[in-house]
Amino acid sequence: MVYTRSPDYLYRRNGIYYFTRNVPSDLKTRFNKNRVVVSLHTRSEVKAQKAASALCDRLERYFESLRLERFHSQELGLKFGGAPDVPLDSVDTNISDALELYISLKGEGRDHLFAKTSTRNVGYLIECTGDVALSSIKPVNAGQFRDHLRAKGLASTSIRRVLSSVKAIYNLASKELGIANPNPFSGIFIPDDNAASGRLPVPLDAIRLIQRECFQVNDSQRWLIAIIADTGMRLSEAAGLLTEDIKLDADVPHITLRKHPWRSLKTASSERDIPLVGSAYEAALRIVDGGHKYAFARYCDETKCNANSASAALNKWLKPRIPEGCVIHSFRHSLRDRLRAVECPSDIIDAIGGWTTAGIGHKYGSGYDLAVKSRWMKMLEGSTKFREPRY
Repeated sequence: MVYTRSPDYLYRRNGIYYFTRNVPSDLKTRFNKNRVVVSLHTRSEVKAQKAASALCDRLERYFESLRLERFHSQELGLKFGGAPDVPLDSVDTNISDALELYISLKGEGRDHLFAKTSTRNVGYLIECTGDVALSSIKPVNAGQFRDHLRAKGLASTSIRRVLSSVKAIYNLASKELGIANPNPFSGIFIPDDNAASGRLPVPLDAIRLIQRECFQVNDSQRWLIAIIADTGMRLSEAAGLLTEDIKLDADVPHITLRKHPWRSLKTASSERDIPLVGSAYEAALRIVDGGHKYAFARYCDETKCNANSASAALNKWLKPRIPEGCVIHSFRHSLRDRLRAVECPSDIIDAIGGWTTAGIGHKYGSGYDLAVKSRWMKMLEGSTKFREPRY
């Protein structure tokens, strides 16, 4: 039997055509949802009609096969019912369809980061499970996804954000598309070990060994680690640098940290000038010698700064070289401890690291100049004994 397509089986959302068809009432006990909805991934009505007609034919043949199975079961005195042996994955809504629906409905009026972040988070899920049907995802798969994120080096706070995003996408798809399954991403346990680890400093002996190895390997990823180790910059701050942000010819060589279209800064105090000493100065020399527009073009271009990708790669390399509980962000905490150890005043520490300083008085004036900050940063060189900067 060939089903004749009805116009009711097509609808359009934000210019994209979708196919929808209710499950026949006599077969509803065989499925975990009452409606089949599939994105046809086209804005062309002609293409959508052809695709919908083909889907109707496939569905009708499938429904008829189930009815035939019921007939033979009854004829033989067998019980018919329950879930089908083969799920309707071929006409089910997959993960990428759910993402498309989510962005089209929730993304209106949002900035580009909303779609970018949602796409990245769903990309992590597809890395783990493949672009499978939503109805096939079980809590065990959600747990595997959490473990996949941990293996990539994401901190617990980042994992919670990713899972929250994926959970919201699944919830919306369930409501819009009639998926009856409970959300498998609800209630997934996330250990706090990585959350705590981001606050642990890297010991000085480990910093010294890592700095040396960075220049033995001598590539842009290792220069990124080296520059963070002796500036205390956040990973996103460093990864989003332009080469022209590095001022080697100034009286005090330094990095000028400012907002860029592809990378914002966390707070107003994050905008600062940071003296270059030790491994940071050596890394800066090599970056400038490279002559590229972006200091770390592997992770940055005019459209984005992919700090998450950098974090995963750098933490993977660092893991056997630093104590358990430390990550790339730990170098930032180490710098604060190292400055305290040389008795640097707390407000100068805050100025170097871009930490927000408490108190009304600190809001007045232009802050400390580079010469003052540099004087304290030079004291750190004795703590790691990397090399003297050439100025």
